[in-house]
Amino acid sequence: MLAVILAAGEGTRIRPLSRGVPKPMLPVAGQPLSAHVADAAVAAGADELVFVVGYRGEAVREHFGDSHAGVPVHYAEQDEQRGTADAVHAAREHIDGPFVVLNGDNCYDPEPLSAFFEGGPAVGAQHVDDPTNYGVLTLDDGVVTGIEEKPDQPPSDLVNTGAYRFPGEAADLLEVSASERGERELTDVLAEVTDTHTVRPVEMERWMDVGRPWELLEANERYLADAERAVAGEVHEDAELRGPVVVEDGASIDAGVVVEGPALVQSGASVGPNAYIRGSTVVGPDATVGHSVEVKNSLLMRGATVAHLSYVGDSILGRDVNFGAGTQVANLRHDGADVELTVKGERVSTGRRKFGVVCGHESKTGINASLEPGVTLSVGATTGAGETVARDR
Repeated sequence: MLAVILAAGEGTRIRPLSRGVPKPMLPVAGQPLSAHVADAAVAAGADELVFVVGYRGEAVREHFGDSHAGVPVHYAEQDEQRGTADAVHAAREHIDGPFVVLNGDNCYDPEPLSAFFEGGPAVGAQHVDDPTNYGVLTLDDGVVTGIEEKPDQPPSDLVNTGAYRFPGEAADLLEVSASERGERELTDVLAEVTDTHTVRPVEMERWMDVGRPWELLEANERYLADAERAVAGEVHEDAELRGPVVVEDGASIDAGVVVEGPALVQSGASVGPNAYIRGSTVVGPDATVGHSVEVKNSLLMRGATVAHLSYVGDSILGRDVNFGAGTQVANLRHDGADVELTVKGERVSTGRRKFGVVCGHESKTGINASLEPGVTLSVGATTGAGETVARDR
């Protein structure tokens, strides 16, 4: 059974982290998000994978090569992002029979996903509190009869999660007309399939769409929760590792360090001396957490450096970010309200009482800088020494 994984988009809602990196290749618990999708697909029953690539597609090709988890991998190029049906159409030459479509920037568990590889036509579904922002499934006696996009009066609370199993003949339906958004949508293909086939809703456990920075942090928390203790790197005898801590070969933990799991310290990273790591934290490849630094519930990408006397909480630091000595991240509003973050030019609630900052690749802070909750630093942005930053830059 073929699984088509959609990995062509940049991810404008998760900028600046997606600048130069396709969103499905952003790191989550030590590997790209799309690798978690591929792992789940293979575990669920896929014996062949096709990645649809576009924006910075070479990153996907370089990571996966010609096989993943023992199954062959192919690629299809979507030159312009003209919708999900258009993306699958780009993979048309690889489709010969029933096929499964998955989003490369979603989180799936293998167990419910296996239903897509075992039965007939199906669509992923999940109950949500507010279905007005989703495509809502209409059902008749447990069978999917259609989808209503973002209805004011939803017919149910069961929404489309963007995972599908199509019959082979659906490959001839992919050239649907453009929607009001100007895109060719898989939901329109699904609507046509419901006219001729019985389509089952498959309820997805722990499904999550990773579209915005705090959701990347949540995905990191989710996958780290399954970590098991494994220590292959160099750990000083005066360091203390508590619980499920993974220290990869080539990583080093210096004296006086305390790491409370779940946590992952990747190859080439160094921690300490006298540092404190806790709360679902990833110290990425070649990253540095130095003297008297505390990092809590955060993601430090490749080469990020927090070298001296700093605090980082509930934050994401992009590649090669450099925090000057004494940089402090605030992650809690004084009024106790949920922290807001800028997404595509608008301030949006993260739904999180504690959230720190998002730092684009190669951004830098001066010594003794303070960053307020919900601040975003763009790629290459800088702050002055002793500066308090309360607005994005």
